[in-house]
Amino acid sequence: MRDPSFPHRHLLGIEGLNSAEINYLLDLSERYVDLNRGAQKTSTILSGRTIVNLFFENSTRTRTSFELAAKRLGANVINMQVETSSVSKGETLIDTAVTLNAMHPDVLAVRHPDSGAVKLLADKVNCGVVNGGDGSHEHPTQALLDALTIRRRKGKLNGLLVAICGDVLHSRVARSNFLLLLTMGARVRIIAPRTLIPSNVDRMGVEVFTDMAAGLKDADIVMMLRVQNERMRGSFIPSIREYFHFFGLDHEKLKQAKPDALIMHPGPMNRGVEIDSDVADDVERSAIREQVEMGVAVRMAVLEVLAKNSMSHNADDTLGRTGT
Repeated sequence: MRDPSFPHRHLLGIEGLNSAEINYLLDLSERYVDLNRGAQKTSTILSGRTIVNLFFENSTRTRTSFELAAKRLGANVINMQVETSSVSKGETLIDTAVTLNAMHPDVLAVRHPDSGAVKLLADKVNCGVVNGGDGSHEHPTQALLDALTIRRRKGKLNGLLVAICGDVLHSRVARSNFLLLLTMGARVRIIAPRTLIPSNVDRMGVEVFTDMAAGLKDADIVMMLRVQNERMRGSFIPSIREYFHFFGLDHEKLKQAKPDALIMHPGPMNRGVEIDSDVADDVERSAIREQVEMGVAVRMAVLEVLAKNSMSHNADDTLGRTGT
């Protein structure tokens, strides 16, 4: 039976989720935080299920987190090395979907450099699909782990002022966080040079700033974004030194935020570019290491729900074909 609290077969983005569904995933993740901190870190809830990590883009952190999450749930895990697979020899994404479908996995965790590619794959397979990041579109599990980190530290999401700073234009993390935080009743500001602000972003309900001091004023959360040089085509910033001077987070700029403001970063960090090492390593205010921990718990929750829903979908499909 499909989980009535989260009736979706896939998790392709935060867009389309309501606050109750988001809270359900966060509450389930909380249980896995406790499990992961205990002496016995494994469960058998997905015993006999198969999770496939299909990463067309390098990401040691996210792939390892999905792998660890699946193994702690008792699932079988396959890590597909795309650079050595048939895809690099000219096989299309649809061909890959057909091949994977024949192997009957329960959930695919997919990362792809092109926006929309994960949805295309999801439309061609019978199992559940979780988006591990597609182009500049979305990265839903990152937004969920960020929300879990904030909720555990601040006790709530509603009413908080969250400043998201840096390369917003190329950031799928930023987009997913906008959608989640606004849905949960937080206020969201973005702070970036004009060249790194998406057009029409203000229509999403966020406040736009190009000055760090003004944007950070009274912020409860300061979330820094990595400068994504690999996605830039052209000159978006004059120099690393100048970028850090105006938009890099240091203790001086941080004074504009609330005294207990939480510092976050999705990783990997460019130290000395978007964030100063002293700030990143501030044990009192930085939640960056905690974000990594929350990532495993969130992905355990997502894999559990999607695997159960995938089984329900396939059972319904089988009943439909047999006419019973």
